[in-house]
This record gives sequence, C-alpha cells and structure tokens, in this order.
Amino acid sequence: MCPLFVPLLMRLSGPASTVRGAARIVTRTSSTSTSRVMAGLAARRGTTSPLARIGRFVPSGRPISVEGMRLLVVDAFTERPFGGNPAGVCLLDAPADPAWMQRVAAELRHSETAFVRPLADPDADFELRWFTPLVEVNLCGHATLASAHALFSTGAASDGPLRFRTLHSGVLTVAPSPDGALEMDFPAAPPERTPEPDGLSAALGTAVVWTGRSAVGDVLAEVADAEAVRSLAPDAGALEKIDARGVIVTAAAEPGADHDFVSRFFGARGLGDGEDPVTGSAHCALSPFWSARLGRADLTGYQASERGGYVRTGLRGDRVVLTGRAVTVLDGTLLV
Repeated sequence: MCPLFVPLLMRLSGPASTVRGAARIVTRTSSTSTSRVMAGLAARRGTTSPLARIGRFVPSGRPISVEGMRLLVVDAFTERPFGGNPAGVCLLDAPADPAWMQRVAAELRHSETAFVRPLADPDADFELRWFTPLVEVNLCGHATLASAHALFSTGAASDGPLRFRTLHSGVLTVAPSPDGALEMDFPAAPPERTPEPDGLSAALGTAVVWTGRSAVGDVLAEVADAEAVRSLAPDAGALEKIDARGVIVTAAAEPGADHDFVSRFFGARGLGDGEDPVTGSAHCALSPFWSARLGRADLTGYQASERGGYVRTGLRGDRVVLTGRAVTVLDGTLLV
C-alpha cells in the first residue's frame, strides 16, 4: 500500500515565541478541569468549541472536516530557533487512528511527533502520544516539553496545572511557573554497571572508561573527557549492532564551563534517530549518574550535538526533574 500523502501548508510564525511562564510536569498533583482548558481556548479564539480551528477525525483516521489540523514545530531545550531538538506537535480535538498518526510522523520526519487532544476525564485534561517516523514510543522528554509549550503559547491552555494521560507513562502534569522554563518530573533511570558491549569502543572511535545500562535499555558510556564527547564521529552501522535502545556517551564538563557534564545520544535501534539532538529521557540516567559522581542533586547538562541544548537536572529520590526552554518555529495547518 502506498504511504498516505500528507500535504503541508505551513507558515513561518512571527518572531520565534517562547512560553510565558513555565511548566512543571509531575505525577498526579492537584486537580484541574478540562472545562478551564476549554474556556481558555474559547476566550483566546472567540469560539465555544475546544480546539475549534482543528479538523476532527473519526477512528478510521479520515477527516470529517476540511479545516485541517493545527500543527506546530517546536524546538525544545533551547532559547533560540534552530537549536535544541525539534518536535512536531499536532493538536487534535478527537481520537485519530494510530496508523494515521504514524504516517504523519513519518511525513514530518522529526525524531518525535506528539499528538495532543483534550479529554473529558476527571484525572486528566489531555491525551499525549509520541511517534517517531517508525514507531510509537512510551515516553519522550523533548516532545512533552514541546507539547506543553504549544498548548500554553497558542492559548489552547491558559494556565495550569495541565494533566497529560499517556499510554505507558501514567499521568504527567504541567503547571506554569514564573521563570520562563519548563520543568518535567520523570522517573529516574540510574544506570547499573555492566561489562562493555562488544565493539562499543571501536564503534565510537574512542576508549570507554565505564559502561552501564539504564532501565529503558540505553547503554551509558563514560569517556575520558568532554573533548572526546564533542569530537566523536562514530560508525553508525557498527552502533546499530549494539543491543540497546540507544547509546549515551558522556563525560564531565571542562573546568569553568557553564554546565556540569556533556553528552551525546546515538544509534536508537528501531527509532530512526541516528544522533538525537537533545534527549530528555537520556537525562533520566545522566542525572543520577552524575549526581552520584559530583555529590550534588542539581546539575546542568549540555548535549553537544550539532544543534546543542541545555537540560537542567534535579535528582529527587526516584524522580528526576528535567528543566528546559522551548521556541516555536512553525505554526500552520496540516491538510489530509
């Protein structure tokens, strides 16, 4: 069967926008109502229908409205356009066929595309799902941050807390705070030390001094220093043979740097990522690893990809608070 062709009518937004206020993602905090979210949207757009400018979809994924769907591209974990990690954010107002969502994600070709729709649910305001170009994933940090940014910046949510129901990661709650960042409370995934996988040092092109594996299946590899991380030019084909979701390469930051550690993320098997620009979920492992090494709960990591991005981490028992910023670079309509 031929892939569904999804034409895009995109327009550059005006000056790149950042969230006014911040969001804290936690599990099950104080209740909010979907009606408040709807009211904020209606007041912003002068309508009474939630996400009224977004086309509705029936379970088959076929549109029953020609108005289209609101679609944004948001750069996460950055304060500047074309930095950080871009994510598609699709604002739905009714359920869509997962196969259709997968096709949209394949068309957009971002590492992840998030799909958000309002819920009439006493425990959650929105459903949130994440798709790579190839598969649906259980959790995605940067696309969660991008989704919260999109809802606040478009007026689809006027204030928080906002609660996202996910298929595999529970309810994530987003609440604004005044400092302009987004805080996400995720489960910690401390890596357990393991023998170095066969071929890892050769694939990376540098010696590995410590290896471990996180609960989500990532291999964490510590190398000699930050320059070794920054200058990596790994053999992508060899990395794909490593039995892991992905490979996190990390080292302590240089003395005097504005961050505490550096990292890069490679070779996510089956996710189609190659190198991921900034990986929120990887910091669920990096935070406990470096907090134990450096003796501090609150740290700042820099992911040294070509685009680059900062993630502040706060270890809180078995949770990690990940903090970053976001910028909208595209805002338009998807036509099906």
